[in-house]
Amino acid sequence: MCEKKQDVIEAAIERLQKGNQNFVETEKNNGDVSQMVRTKNVEEGQKPYAVVVTCSDSRVPPEHIFSAGIGELFVIRTAGNVIGDFELGSIEYAVGHLGTTVVLVMGHNHCGAVAAAMQGHGHGHINAILEEIQPAIEGEENVGKCENLNIDNSIKRILQSETINSLINAGSVKVLGGKYNLESGAVEFFM
Repeated sequence: MCEKKQDVIEAAIERLQKGNQNFVETEKNNGDVSQMVRTKNVEEGQKPYAVVVTCSDSRVPPEHIFSAGIGELFVIRTAGNVIGDFELGSIEYAVGHLGTTVVLVMGHNHCGAVAAAMQGHGHGHINAILEEIQPAIEGEENVGKCENLNIDNSIKRILQSETINSLINAGSVKVLGGKYNLESGAVEFFM
């Protein structure tokens, strides 16, 4: 049974990789958004194959990046792809109730939230986002490394969930990181 679960996880990761490759090569999203798939998702319920936690940046459209259609991805977006209680609860719902097998935390280059955290700029509720990022990047001056450290920090926050850890230990879920390149459209996966 465990090998079968691992095969499902690997197939989901491969689907993300191939979807991104298609996006980069064709510069299109061939995901199914037809009336038939909309109706099917209502009648049968959603069955996303992956959770994608990513930045709210308008230049980072997850369904397009992975050539996904309606019902294929469970997308959670916050500035700086930070994880708090609401995001963690959403991930727990996806893996625990919808049967999603892969959780991808996808940061990106030229991330404004990371840059603001590096510079210490923020006001109002934006400070809550920066306060989540700053301890993870403390002492690092290279923006690319800071973006990667922020991805790692979000993964660590996800791994604080007992629900998610029990599914990981059972071989039912895998959490990984990735970084989207705004210029090329490619995602680098951190396995």
